Amino acid sequence: MYRILRKQRLNPTVTRMVIDAPKVARKAQAGQFVILRVKEDGERIPLTIADYDAMAGTVTIIYQIVGATTMLLDRLEQGDAILDFVGPLGRPSEVKHLHKVCVIGGGVGCAIAYPTAKALHENGAEVTLISGFRNKDLVILQEEFQAVSKTCHLVSDDGSTGKKGLVTDVLKELIEQGESFDEVIAIGPLVMMKFVCLLTKQYSIKTIVSMNPIMIDGTGMCGCCRLSVGGEMKFACVDGPDFDGHAVDFDEAISRSSTYREHERKAREEACNLFHKEVAS
Repeated sequence: MYRILRKQRLNPTVTRMVIDAPKVARKAQAGQFVILRVKEDGERIPLTIADYDAMAGTVTIIYQIVGATTMLLDRLEQGDAILDFVGPLGRPSEVKHLHKVCVIGGGVGCAIAYPTAKALHENGAEVTLISGFRNKDLVILQEEFQAVSKTCHLVSDDGSTGKKGLVTDVLKELIEQGESFDEVIAIGPLVMMKFVCLLTKQYSIKTIVSMNPIMIDGTGMCGCCRLSVGGEMKFACVDGPDFDGHAVDFDEAISRSSTYREHERKAREEACNLFHKEVAS
């Protein structure tokens, strides 16, 4: 059992938890993930390691309440325990030998972008951060990003953050102003990552994306997280989650991401009904 040491609501649908998991924390690196299970008969879900402290033996996860399992997870409080917490899994992000990097986070993808930006900063890279949200009420981790980057650019769809636009608008503006990046790292919705890659390809800027497809076991056995990268089949769990964004078949990934949408909707409804029954009783 893995005890929840701290729980913090970051916005109406996103929560941060600090978990007592010393064995995972001891080996964790930026870009890796864990697979957790809330209860004995529950499903296994992957969550990126948002931060870790090897000395304290803690691992931080940040999740959005979108499905049945994240709903169940969010019902746990400080002092409660998660049944299974397996990791670290996946290949760590490549953060060494880079001098100037633009890290782009979209929505809850910023939770994945943060540990990579932090690791780049700790390895001496100059980090430019671009984060985008639908509106100001959904903004997360801005103080954390400011601490590990030279400049931060915050945009929103409705302009409520002070600047209206897309992350690609900011990136294009920076490039046209003469900014030269060794690498762009984009993490967020598939559509956002696709258009970042289309833009950077025009300027021949190496671009890395973090892929988070449907996943079950996290060890390459089930094949559910398969992707087409450079015309070859790859598994996000063992070959990634980081990939060359210019080689990823985003149209295929977007299509596959909706495969179980109806099943997910029904599971969420069942979880809601169960919750309401427990409250009523």
